[in-house]
Amino acid sequence: QVQLVESGGGLVQAGGSLRLSCAAAGFTLDYYVEGWVRQAPGKEREGVAFIMNSDGSTYYADSVKGRFTISRDQGKNTVYLQMNSLKPEDTAVYYCATDPRVRYVSFDPKEYGYWGQGTQVTVSS
Repeated sequence: QVQLVESGGGLVQAGGSLRLSCAAAGFTLDYYVEGWVRQAPGKEREGVAFIMNSDGSTYYADSVKGRFTISRDQGKNTVYLQMNSLKPEDTAVYYCATDPRVRYVSFDPKEYGYWGQGTQVTVSS
């Protein structure tokens, strides 16, 4: 059974940093793509950052480029999202997502069939 468990969310002031973790169980990080998707109140889910497990290449939404960094630790079967220079508009529930059918990075959340339970990130102004 595939399980993704996020942690690391919380409340932070604007300009601060948080690191999210996504631990995978029931499968290894052999899936092609893993990433982070967020959902702000009243908005649709949006892809934030993704990593290709084949070569470690990373991809970011324009809204977080230069501030967020996605990385992985294969030994721990964990993907991370380091978030710096946080802004109030980054406030959202953050989910990690993956799917063995996704072979190239897609920022469309509908492509991904496996999700964690989500972790709340709140950035105060």
